[in-house]
Amino acid sequence: MIVGKIAKIAVFEENTLMTNYVLPTESDIRAAYREGEEAVLRLVGEQTKIIVDLAQRVQLLEDQIAKNSSNSGKPPSSDGLKKKPRNQSLRGTSNKKTGGQPGHEGHTLKAVEEPDQTEVHHADVCQGCQSSLTDVPVEAHKKRQVFDLPPLHIEVTEHQAEIKICPVCGQRNKAEFPDDVTQPVQYGPGVEAVATYFNQYQFMSLERTAEAFADLFGHPLAENTVTNACAQVAEQVQPVNEQVRAHLVSCAEPVCFDETGLRVEGKLHWVHTASTDLLTYLEVHAKRGSKALNDIDILPNRQGPSVHDGYASYFQYEQASHALCNAHHLRELKFIQERYQQSWATEMADLLGEIKQAVDDAQPDHSALPPHQLADFERRYDTLLDQGFLANPPPAEPEPPPQKRGRRKQSPPKNLLDRLKNHKSAVLAFMYDFNIPFDNNQAERDLRMVKVKQKVSGSFRTTTGASTFANIRMYISTARKNGQPILNALHSALLGSPFIPPQLSSLPREPA
Repeated sequence: MIVGKIAKIAVFEENTLMTNYVLPTESDIRAAYREGEEAVLRLVGEQTKIIVDLAQRVQLLEDQIAKNSSNSGKPPSSDGLKKKPRNQSLRGTSNKKTGGQPGHEGHTLKAVEEPDQTEVHHADVCQGCQSSLTDVPVEAHKKRQVFDLPPLHIEVTEHQAEIKICPVCGQRNKAEFPDDVTQPVQYGPGVEAVATYFNQYQFMSLERTAEAFADLFGHPLAENTVTNACAQVAEQVQPVNEQVRAHLVSCAEPVCFDETGLRVEGKLHWVHTASTDLLTYLEVHAKRGSKALNDIDILPNRQGPSVHDGYASYFQYEQASHALCNAHHLRELKFIQERYQQSWATEMADLLGEIKQAVDDAQPDHSALPPHQLADFERRYDTLLDQGFLANPPPAEPEPPPQKRGRRKQSPPKNLLDRLKNHKSAVLAFMYDFNIPFDNNQAERDLRMVKVKQKVSGSFRTTTGASTFANIRMYISTARKNGQPILNALHSALLGSPFIPPQLSSLPREPA
């Protein structure tokens, strides 16, 4: 029988995209023809399955090629150097003029009332008749100011502890050195703060940091000096970072969660972030999913609004109030428009944008949208989902059923529709609560410098180095969000008095 042979024509491995097709020969076709109509139908049916499998594979591969930073979660760096089509940004026109906007604090160079030093240029000879003006009183001064840096150098302070012998009892007495002066020769917190600033904030390598000190101050540093300074800062800011983590567990304001890959000791690790507009927490972990989230221990105990993307591990914590990032949804909807030409996706993107605009217009005069507007948005949202499901029915059950159990593979439109339906309240959380952001951009901004560090350094050789970077980076991010000069914040940390955000009222504050 020809049927048994044809039944093994197509084998499609969905996960690996490997295909092994055994096509019928001319003799197979003639044999089926001789066997009669049923054999021909079975042969054609098997060929149809091959065509369907190939069409699905081509669609999947073309979808992968078509993804870029504007229609998926891929980073802009993955777009390569090819020229992008115009008008691909999801950010609409604002009709604002370029440059600083109203209310923006400018940085124009202005003269100061009390300059550090003054140089007087004398008018000794008349420019007309060449008469001497030496004894003529000055009528007024025309002023100009030059802002410049003085010659930079490292200042060396020698500490001398007096030694005295008591004339009464003969006891030899030595004065005490300051607590922070422990070595015969050492660097002070100012040098260590600048070294940490160059290496951890400006992402200069150890070698270039040492060179910068030689060029700027005439004093090159050893690489170990930079490493030790960073380790000291990380140790000093650790208690503050732990308080930030504890605050993010219990705070009422929305907390944004995200993660990104980072290579440590030659292996893929993940940098996880939890942040608000004033606080940042980062942690490097070998895992991405629930194991890491449980170890970090913020989301497992959190009950307040938690904003994130659609990564499944986040949803296992049912006690949290979940909110989804709609920037991700807009990119996915754009991808469906481009690749599948389904009108519901365009209309859903427009609807989400319309809801966001309604929320923006209602603030700050109102704390919620009126009930009739909420009902209208919900109705339109559900209608578009129904249209999407009609255009994307669930895949048919294969015959015979596959031995491998698990979720059946679905098309990208169907996967997105399921998420938009199953997590409707999380998608529209920003509509119900004005405190919840439309997207998860806060967490992505807090991870951006991690990617810059990765571009500069490539990876971390040790887990200690990665942990040091995360500790300092989250402290710097928090200080910057609270308007603190970064170099001052690092210097204060080295003095044992790191910057403590006002939100962490439970921590005792010490003068810097």
